[in-house]
Parts: sequence; C-alpha cells; structure tokens
Amino acid sequence: MSEPLSVNSIVATRPTAKEIARRVDASIQAQENAIGAWHWYDPKRLTAEAERLDALPHRGPLHGVPVAIKDVIDTADMPTEYGSALYEGNRPPSDASCVALLRNAGALLVGKTVSTEFAFKAPGKTRHPFDPTRTPGGSSSGSAAAVAAGMVPFAFGTQTSGSTIRPAAFCGIVGYKPSFGLIDRTGIKVLADSLDTIGLFARNVADIATVAALLAGRPTLAAAAPTREPRFAVFRTPSWNLADEDAQKNFEQSLLKLESRGARLQTLEDPADYLALLSAHETIMNWEVPRALAFERLTGSHALHPTTREGISPLPGLTADDYDAACALAADAMQRWASLLENFDALLTLPARGEAPIGLASTGDPIFNRAWTQLRLPCVTVPSGTGRSGLPLGLQLVGAPRTDGRLLAASRMAEAALS
Repeated sequence: MSEPLSVNSIVATRPTAKEIARRVDASIQAQENAIGAWHWYDPKRLTAEAERLDALPHRGPLHGVPVAIKDVIDTADMPTEYGSALYEGNRPPSDASCVALLRNAGALLVGKTVSTEFAFKAPGKTRHPFDPTRTPGGSSSGSAAAVAAGMVPFAFGTQTSGSTIRPAAFCGIVGYKPSFGLIDRTGIKVLADSLDTIGLFARNVADIATVAALLAGRPTLAAAAPTREPRFAVFRTPSWNLADEDAQKNFEQSLLKLESRGARLQTLEDPADYLALLSAHETIMNWEVPRALAFERLTGSHALHPTTREGISPLPGLTADDYDAACALAADAMQRWASLLENFDALLTLPARGEAPIGLASTGDPIFNRAWTQLRLPCVTVPSGTGRSGLPLGLQLVGAPRTDGRLLAASRMAEAALS
C-alpha cells in the first residue's frame, strides 16, 4: 500500500479527484472487511463524484481531498441513519453546514462512517484498525478507524463526552474538538444540546488546522505555529489512579521529551471541584439526552438497541432544579478554568485510560474527556508512543476558551517532539 494521503499533500500537488478516488477505493476494498469503518459506501458514486469535480471550471481550495462523514451528520446525497435501525433509508433534504462548506471547497465526500446509535452508548461494528479484538473507541468509531487505516486523510466526528479525543488516542491519530460553537453544528443529530461539538480527525495537526480554518472561517488557524517555547500546565486530574500504569509512564516520558525541546512545564492544582464537574456533566447529559431524543424514545423505542433504550429513558428522581444546579456549577467552573488557562498555551493531560480495551461491547471510558467537554474548551490529542501491547497512546492538550489557534500551534510543537 502506498503512503497514506494527507490533506496538505493533496492541496500542494493538485492531483485529479478521479486519481484520488481510485486510491481511496483500493484502500477501502483492501481493509474494510477486517475493520468495518463504513456505514454506507458506494464506489460507483465515488467515481461519479470525482468525475463531476474534475469537470468543474473552478477548483476549490480542497479539490479532491477525500472526506469521511460520521453517520450522525446530514448529507443530502447519501443516507443518514444516525447509526439506528429506526432511521433506515433516511435521506435528509440538505447537507449539514460542515458538509456543505467542504463540498463547496471541492472536497471529495467518500461515504458515511459507523457511529454508535445517535452518537451515544450502543457500539457499532467497527474494529480497531491494528487489533480486531479491540474497540477503536466511540462514538466516532468509524471515522477514527478510517483515518488510522489510511482509507481517508480526514474525517468528521462529534463529541459530547469524549467521542473524538478518545478514539483518536486509541487509533494513534490526531483528534480535535474545537471550542464549543467554533464550527457550526447545524445538521447534526442532537444528543445533548449544550455539549455537542463537531470533531475532526486527521493524521497530523497541520491537516486538522487546514480544514478547521475553512470550516470556522478563520484563516489564521491554518498558519498557527509556535513562535516561542510554549508554556504548558500539567494536570494529572483526580482520576489519575484510573489510568493504566503504562499510560501514566508514557505521560511522564512525554513531559520529558517536551522539556527537552524547550517547553516550560508547571504542575497545576485543581482551581475548582473537578469531581463535582464530572458529576455535573453526568446530570446535564441525563437531563438533556431524553429530551433531545424524545421522539425516538416515545414513538420508536421498539427499534432501538437495548443499551440506547435504557440510556435515553428519563432518570427517576432527576429534577429541573438538579439540572439548573449542575449548569450553574459548570458555568462557575468555566470562569475559574478560563482565568487559569489564559496564562498557558495548553494544559497537558491524558486522553484515555490507556490502550484501546479488548472487546467490542464497550467503546471505552471517557473519564479523561468529560470535564473539558463540559467546560467547552478546545482539545487536541496527538500520538504519544505505545502501551504494553504495542498499541497507540496519546497526549491530550486542552486550551483556554476560543484560543484554538494557540492550541493548534502548541499541538504542532508537541507532535514534533513526540513523533
């Protein structure tokens, strides 16, 4: 198999979309039976779309760049079934905003990747690209696996707890959860309205930055590069003891590599009640999810996976006052963390408990992601060595609110130090 495609190499060399489509299809045909990354893929449609793009008189800035789209994100010319039998054959009337923007830029939309049902808990069919006995993570399992396997250089995911950062760490690629609202999420299936965020997957930070700049309408994101030695806060979190020993050891080794490249590190103490923030995230999801999926819960529960059916049922005893109190606690924590993180280029912490766990019944634990999603902060995972089984581990970088450019610059530095 040839060297995997990258967004920026395609942008620089400008091959035809049809040439790219041939390479994508060859990679998918060679690997899909083992991995199961795709919920919907039609090679004839891909070829026709590539020919249509090549016939256009004006090529967009992402002409021919292959993109995979998580199945909870609407596409007008492909089914969008939200990972659920309840929506079999569903054809949205329009593209999601993020899809429309990439289509307009000339991107080659390849197909729909596997998602857990409604991007929630019930796992899909996708297997880890390097060990089929393990999960690739969730809920953006298909997107992470497709990028890690070299089928596509870029894919969309989403994150409500840890569904971009965790699978990126498991699969050894770069995952980016932008600041909440930085990339418009019109046209994605809502799971928890105050938390849902579009996520991006690629094989390197530069590719992430190129696409994020276009989607967010912020060209400076693509040029983000460290201009001085970055200053990092180190936060091991009160959940540190839940991480595997090899993940802890790899984290400490990563810190040493960053210091050797001139990074300045400062251990951080918890400025708020971190564990209470995790509890608030759980309360907010338990309140918002049953309401976002009220139609499915009230009229279509017979067609849902049992795990989904249970998970979207209202929690007995949970009241609006409980929800309001959790939102107030989260808002206070946002202010505290924002004030603290503005003094750093990024916070360094774990993205997951360790290597991807064995088995497909669970997609892994989002314990190291939930707080940052609740705080609406931008996050990046970069690959950072391997664990005891030789599978990928990652390092998570978290930025202050709306400092995505600074975070991406710091992530490029970390990526270079840890590669």
